[in-house]
Amino acid sequence: ADAQWSRDALTLWRNGKALPDACDAVVAGLESRGELTPALRWERVEAAADAQLPAVMRTAARGLPATDLALATDYAAFLDKVHPRALSWPKTERSRRIAVDGLAKLAKSDPDAAEQQLPQLASALGFSEAQRGQVLYQIALWTVASYLPDSARRLNAVPDGSYDERLHEWRAREAMSRGDWPAALAAIRKMPASQRSDSRWQYFEARLAEKTGAAAAAQPLYRAAAQSPTFYGFLAAGRLQQPYRLCPWEPNDSPQAKAAVARDPALIRAIALFQIDRPGWAVAEWNDAATRFDDTQRRLAVEVASDNGWFDRAVFALGKQPDEQRLYSLRFPLHHDDTIRREAAKNAIDPAWVAGEIRAESIFNPRARSPANAMGLMQVLPGTGAAVAKGIALPGYAGATSLYEPDTNIAIGTAYLRQLLNTYGLPYLTIAAYNAGPGPTGRWQSQRPNFDPDFWIETISYKETREYVARVLAFSVIYDWRLNGDMLPLSDRLMGKLVDKRLKPVCTPGQAANNVAQD
Repeated sequence: ADAQWSRDALTLWRNGKALPDACDAVVAGLESRGELTPALRWERVEAAADAQLPAVMRTAARGLPATDLALATDYAAFLDKVHPRALSWPKTERSRRIAVDGLAKLAKSDPDAAEQQLPQLASALGFSEAQRGQVLYQIALWTVASYLPDSARRLNAVPDGSYDERLHEWRAREAMSRGDWPAALAAIRKMPASQRSDSRWQYFEARLAEKTGAAAAAQPLYRAAAQSPTFYGFLAAGRLQQPYRLCPWEPNDSPQAKAAVARDPALIRAIALFQIDRPGWAVAEWNDAATRFDDTQRRLAVEVASDNGWFDRAVFALGKQPDEQRLYSLRFPLHHDDTIRREAAKNAIDPAWVAGEIRAESIFNPRARSPANAMGLMQVLPGTGAAVAKGIALPGYAGATSLYEPDTNIAIGTAYLRQLLNTYGLPYLTIAAYNAGPGPTGRWQSQRPNFDPDFWIETISYKETREYVARVLAFSVIYDWRLNGDMLPLSDRLMGKLVDKRLKPVCTPGQAANNVAQD
C-alpha cells in the first residue's frame, strides 16, 4: 500500500501543474519520507517551465541545495520576464529547455521581442536546430494568428521539421487572407497526407486549383470531399452540382432490449439527476452505467436519455463506432419544433437555421449555462436578453431566469438573430457576430472585404468562431432535411436565399461506411 501511495503521489508531483491545497498533505508526506530528491525537484521545475508556470517552479525548487536553488529561481524569473542573465547560464540541456520555454512564452505576447532575443540566446546556450525551431514556431504562430505584417516571413523561417498540423493550417490561411492563391495552394500541398485528405483541405485544394487555372485538377478533389456530410462536403457537392450525401442509420432494435436497458439503476438515477439540474452527478451515474453496456446497449441508453429530454448524450456518448455518427434522428433532435417554426416565421428567418443554432449552442438543453453566463437553448446573455425582450415587447419577461424557459429563449434568440441579420446582411456574417460579437466581426469584414464566403469563414482568426460558423451552417442543412425532407443548397444558405431549387440527399451503395457528419 505504501509503495502504491508513493507511486500515485509522485505521479501528481511530476506533472508540473499547480496542485490544489488539498494536495499539500501529500507533498508534505513525500517530503517527510525523504522521497523528494533533488532530481525529482528538478523534474517538477522543468515540467512547470514547459507549462509556463513560474510560481510552481519556485515552489518545486524549495529544498534544493543553495546553488541549485539560486539557478532554479533565476530560471523562474526568466519565465516571468526574459532577462540577459540567461546568457551566462550553464550551457546544459536544462538551461536550453528553460530558455526555449521562456522565449515561447514571450512569443505569445510579443513575437517581435522573442525574435530579437532568439539569436543571442541560441548562440550562448547552444540551441539545437529543433530548439530554434520550437521558438520560431511560436513566433510564427502568434504572428499569423493575428495576421500581422511579418506573418509570411516568419512562417517561412520555421524549419520544415518544426511544422505540425496547426501551423500547416495557418500557413494556408495566411496566404488565403492575402489572396495569394498560389501560395495557399502550395501550403496545402505541403501538409501531411492524413491532413491533406481531410474534407476541409480537399475542398480548399480544389478551390485553389480552380483559382490558379487548374480546373481539371479540382474535380477529383471535389468528388472526394463531397463524400463527407460536413460543411466542406456540402460545399464540394455544390461545386459539382451534385446532391448531398446523407446516409442515415435507423437500427431495428427490439422494444424488449430497450426496456431492459431503461431498467438499469444507474441510468435511472442519471436521468433523474439530469431532470433536477444536477448535470455533474448525472454524468457520473451515466458513466457508471456505461461500464456495463456493450455498443448496442450504449446506443439504446442514448435513446432512453433522449426520450427523457437529455439530448447531449447523443453527442458525447456516441461515436465509438463510425456508424453511430449516422444516427441523425438521435444526434439532431426535433424538439420545440412548433416554437422554432413560429418564431422563425415571425422574424423571417429559416427555422432550420434556428434549430442549427440551438444544436450548436446548447444541444437542446434549456438549462445550459456557459462560463460567460450565456443561458438557455440559444445561449443568450442576460444583458442581450433584457434588451431584446424590451425591444420586441415580449410579455412576461422576468429577467435572466426567464432565459431558461424554452419559448422565451427561442423568441429572444431568434429576434436577436434578426437584429444581427439586419446589421450584417448575410447569414454567415450574422453567425460570426452571434458567436464573437460585433467588434471582431467588423474587424474581419474590414480586413477582408469582398472575400468569397468560404474563404472569409476559413480566414476567421478565432478558431472557436471559425469552427462555429461552419458547424451552424452544416447543422442548418441537416435540420432543413430533418424538418422538410429536402434542403436548400448551402451556397444559397450562405447568401440568405430562402427560395430556390431544393435538394434531395442521396446515399449510394457502399458509401455509408465513410458518410459520417461531425459535431
